[in-house]
Amino acid sequence: MKRRQQDPTAGRLTALLPAYAEPAGRVLALVQGVLIVVQADLLARAIADRQLLALPWLAVAIGLRAVAGWGGGLLARKAAETAKTGLRKALLRRAGGGDGGGFGTLVGRGLDALDPYLGGYVPQLATAMIVPPIVLARLGFADPLSAAIVLVTLPLVPVFGALIGLRTRDVTSRQWAHLQHLGGHFRDVLAGLSTLRAFERTDHQAGVIREMAEAHRKSTMGALRVAFLSAFVLELVCSMAVALVAVPVGLRLLDGRIGWHPALLVLVLTPEAFLALRALGTRFHAGAEGVAAAERAFAVLDAPAEPASAGLSAMAGEIRLENVTVRFPGQPEPALDRVSLTIQPGERVAIIGPSGAGKSTLLHLLLGFVRPDSGRVLVGGVDLATVDVPSWRRQLAWVPQQPHFFMGTVEENILMGTQADLAQVRTAVQAAAADFVERLPAAYDTVLGERGTSLSAGQRQRIALARAYLRNAPVVLLDEPTARLDVCSEAAVVEAATRLLLGRTAVMVAHRPAMLAAADRVVRLRAGRLEPVDVEVAA
Repeated sequence: MKRRQQDPTAGRLTALLPAYAEPAGRVLALVQGVLIVVQADLLARAIADRQLLALPWLAVAIGLRAVAGWGGGLLARKAAETAKTGLRKALLRRAGGGDGGGFGTLVGRGLDALDPYLGGYVPQLATAMIVPPIVLARLGFADPLSAAIVLVTLPLVPVFGALIGLRTRDVTSRQWAHLQHLGGHFRDVLAGLSTLRAFERTDHQAGVIREMAEAHRKSTMGALRVAFLSAFVLELVCSMAVALVAVPVGLRLLDGRIGWHPALLVLVLTPEAFLALRALGTRFHAGAEGVAAAERAFAVLDAPAEPASAGLSAMAGEIRLENVTVRFPGQPEPALDRVSLTIQPGERVAIIGPSGAGKSTLLHLLLGFVRPDSGRVLVGGVDLATVDVPSWRRQLAWVPQQPHFFMGTVEENILMGTQADLAQVRTAVQAAAADFVERLPAAYDTVLGERGTSLSAGQRQRIALARAYLRNAPVVLLDEPTARLDVCSEAAVVEAATRLLLGRTAVMVAHRPAMLAAADRVVRLRAGRLEPVDVEVAA
């Protein structure tokens, strides 16, 4: 445990606590130490010396000790919340919410695991440093022999605790790594569930999650075994130390070499000398997972800034696919087979072809959802594999076949995290031909059901186009936005899409002639391969 106290991670965590936390914790620990001695002395007087007048004062001492313990716990919890809030803000500023599901697990469940450490172990550390010396001093005045035995056996508790703590550190770090991997992967799978269903990969991912959950279960059981071992060892050492004091005191009491009052005082105070160190070991193991999460958090904060390629400008150059092949496990044929395609800045390219030809896979390739098994995707001459994916996606506006809606207002569903005021939202709505929003019961404050069930298919597509318009992204990806729409809705969506695509690079999957008319060029995919001749379409 002493090694953990000197660990840089522990030092940085302690530095996050408010300035008042450490001195206030020491004062409360000192108060508790004094009250422990007073309580034991009053109890010995009431029982051994039959001083009944000591009982009211004993009740007062017990009450004050309880209040001091409650106040210390409250102070520790508030300090821990302050420290966690500061660390969360630093992580969000540093990483911007990136790193996928693993980052979400770290900021959420990971930092919550700091409560036992910051709110339990750190304040208990002050108690373990202050209370035993006070108890030892009082034992020395009452019975020097018992004080000597406690002084010799007391260091065994931190020694055994430190030995087991080294093993706890490794086991808990492994457990946290499994938890972060599981939580991050599960969150990412949920985010891409529609894509997995489209490619019939849900069963495979379910098996992957089961394997990861089993690995986490095994690591958790291993950590629990170490924790139970630690508790057993510490309890055994403390029990043997108390017995080494109690047996001689009993024998000397029978011989008359020690009085009732000092004997009872020694028997009451001896367990108190070990209690603070026993609690320190228990809380150290309880907070070990939080320390492992903090190590990962500080690694994120200490990581170098994103490379210059993260600021890639999509309009700075062409988008080029060079002999790109994409294969999915379990599929005999590649989804894309040696596809080469060049899209100039500002060009609008429509992709046509039968179902299963690889059109959606090509869009997912540009979105970064899938990686090519061979070949390259270049943006402005830079390989997309070397570019920071979140920064690239910030330059994309994607309108899928079935846009997702959350339980919330129309305005919230249009914003989707974009920083814009109501006037900008209204402009986007008008550009997307979504004037029906103004006629809803509460207009922009109308609450939509999950998946937008209260809207028609055409209305959902137009709100999705309003989202894309509000993003003002230089590259727009459209995945059959007019599919399953009636003629009137199709005309409105095509008109809105034409305004959206003006002056932007666009790749759109389309079938209907109305949508193809908005393209500068049409290419055909069949069985994962491009047709040899492009079809020119008037703008």
